[in-house]
Amino acid sequence: MDLITTHAGFEFLLRWLHFLSGITWIGVLYYFNFIQTPFFGSELGGPAKGAMTRGLVPNALWWFRWGAMLTFLTGWLIVFMKLGSGISLADGYMTRVLTGGVMGTLMWFNVWFVIWPAQRDYAIKSAEQVAAGGEPVPGTPDKAALAGRASRTNTLFSIPMLFFMGSASHMSWLHNGSNDLVYWLAAGAVILFVEYNAFNGPAATQKPLGSVSGTIHFGLGLTVVLYVLGAVLN
Repeated sequence: MDLITTHAGFEFLLRWLHFLSGITWIGVLYYFNFIQTPFFGSELGGPAKGAMTRGLVPNALWWFRWGAMLTFLTGWLIVFMKLGSGISLADGYMTRVLTGGVMGTLMWFNVWFVIWPAQRDYAIKSAEQVAAGGEPVPGTPDKAALAGRASRTNTLFSIPMLFFMGSASHMSWLHNGSNDLVYWLAAGAVILFVEYNAFNGPAATQKPLGSVSGTIHFGLGLTVVLYVLGAVLN
């Protein structure tokens, strides 16, 4: 009964749901970026793209967006429970968690307000119209490109996001609260630049998003940058 009647038990259930929904979300994200998109660009996958966009993609996107929503809601509920239990925002644990949480929130935003609308209103609708003998929805290539950059940005964000979430209970030496404002100004600027880059960045900084390896290296690089900022501004 402690599982449902105590603060610790309820927090554990939230954390379990957070992990479960997060695995679902990130798993589908990696499927899209590491498997489906390269396949659609292949000689075999190109002709299958229309049928898969009409048949497979809508179902995958359902799990994708609702996995993101449940991860987002349970994650912030856990944060508020921690704050309610007396853990200060200046605590290193909260700084590490919120570093990941900020990126996770931007990822959630990209799913619900960039990727899903572009897929629903352009890619899927166009595939259905073409299959019925009609014309593609105007503007589909541009929207597809934007959704692709947002999806790749989510993939690169997932690397440092998971690093900082995992570090919360295992890297007590990182962040002691003495330079939190400076840290957040610096880290926030870096994170927001990466998000901005998906929408309005120059070709040079968007180029790594064009490949799986470039996206992974970008994500690893962002992890190192944020870790160094945390270490220097400890």
